[in-house]
Amino acid sequence: MHIARYAAVAALIFLSGCGENAPLAAKKKGPSYRLAPITRTDVVRTVEATGTITPRNSPSGIPVGAQVNGRLIKLFADYNSVVTNGQVVALIDPLVYEANYKSAVARLHVSRANVEVGEAAVRSREAELALAEKTYMRKKQLVEKKLAPVADLDTAEEALAKARASLDSACASLKSSKASVEQCEADVSQAEANLRYCTIVSPVDGIVIDRKVEEGETVVSSMNAVPVLTIAEDLKTVWVEATVPEADVGNIKVGQTVTFTADAYRRKFSGRVIQIRRAATTTNNVVTFPVIIEAENPDEMLFPGMTATLSIETARAEDVLVVAAAAFRFRPHEEDIAGLGDIPRGRKLWLVGEDGKISPMVVSEGVSDDSFTQIVADGVDSLEGRQAVVGYHTSMTVQQDETNNPFMPKFPSRGKNKGTAPEPKK
Repeated sequence: MHIARYAAVAALIFLSGCGENAPLAAKKKGPSYRLAPITRTDVVRTVEATGTITPRNSPSGIPVGAQVNGRLIKLFADYNSVVTNGQVVALIDPLVYEANYKSAVARLHVSRANVEVGEAAVRSREAELALAEKTYMRKKQLVEKKLAPVADLDTAEEALAKARASLDSACASLKSSKASVEQCEADVSQAEANLRYCTIVSPVDGIVIDRKVEEGETVVSSMNAVPVLTIAEDLKTVWVEATVPEADVGNIKVGQTVTFTADAYRRKFSGRVIQIRRAATTTNNVVTFPVIIEAENPDEMLFPGMTATLSIETARAEDVLVVAAAAFRFRPHEEDIAGLGDIPRGRKLWLVGEDGKISPMVVSEGVSDDSFTQIVADGVDSLEGRQAVVGYHTSMTVQQDETNNPFMPKFPSRGKNKGTAPEPKK
C-alpha cells in the first residue's frame, strides 16, 4: 500500500517537472544542420601495429655452438661482449682431437708408402710379362720350324698367362692402395676439422646477448651443435617484426616510412618497411602477416625483445583542403532538396550558402585518416573557409559550437599528425 502511494507521488512530480520544462525545450531552437569547416592542413594515413625488436637476419640472434664433444676450458666472451667475425670466443680441450689428427696423418703416410710399393710391383710384373711374351714368341717360331717340341710352347703360353694375371693383380693392388690414400686423406681432413672445431669463433660482427654454458662444463654434441653463445648481429641497425592484420596489409608497401616508440624511452624512432612476409598467422580467427621494418639504433638503445608500437605511413597529403570524414556520408532529407532539381550522382559534399540553404558539390575523396578526408575537385581552393554539412541537429543534440565539443574530432595542426606519423616533409 505504501509502495503504491510513493510511486504515485513520484509520477506526479515527474509529470509536473516535464510540464514546466516542456515550453522551455520547445523554445530552444538551434540550426537545422551540424556543420564542419573546410580548412587547409596535412593529412597522413597510417596503419597502427605492434611488433618486437629483433637483431638483423635472426629473430632470436645467431647461436654459436660446439660441434664436438669435450670440456670447455676457456670462454673469451661473456654477456654484452662485442665480437668480430672470426674472433675466438671459446675453446674446447683439444688433446683427444690432436691425437686423432696425428694418428690419421700417420695412416696417410703408410698408405702413400703402400702406393709406392704397389707401383714398384706393377713395374716388376710388367717386366715379367714382357719376358714371357718374348719367350712365347721364340718357342712358337721354333715349334713352327719343328725345332722344339710342342710341350715347350705350351709351357711358354702358360708362363705368359701367369705373367698377365700377376700384372692384373699388381694393378688392382695399386688401385686399392691409392683408394686407401684417399680414405686416409678424408680421415685427416675430418680429424683436422674436429681439431679446428675445438676453437669456437664468431661467425659475424655483433654482441653476445646470451651464454648457455659455464667454463669447465663438458658439452656433448650429438646430432645438432650444442649452443654456447648467442650473438646479435650489429645492433646499430635492428629489425622490428610487426604483426599487421590482413585488412591493413594491402596498404603496406616496401620502402614506406615507419615511426615507432618503445616503452623504455620517451622518444620516437624511425625506420622503413623492407619486407612483407606471406607466412600468415591465425590467432582467435584474426589473420595477421609479419612485416619487417629496418631501423637505426642510435647508441644501441633498443634491445632485442623490446615491444614497439608502430605507425606505418601509407599515404600523405600536405597543405590540402580537408573536411570531417562524416561530411561525405551525409544524406539530406527529401524535403530539404525538393527545389534543387536534378541532383548529380557520385560522391558529393553538401555546402551551406549565405541564405542557409544547402547545395551539392561533386568531389572525390583523397587521403583520409578516418577523421578527416582530403577534398579533390576542380576549383577546390574556392571551398576554403566554407561549411559542409555533416548531419542534422535533433532534439537531443546539445546546442553548442562543435569546436567546443570534446567528442568531435579536432583538425590536425600544421606539422602535427595523427598517431606517431612522421613530421611533414620540408
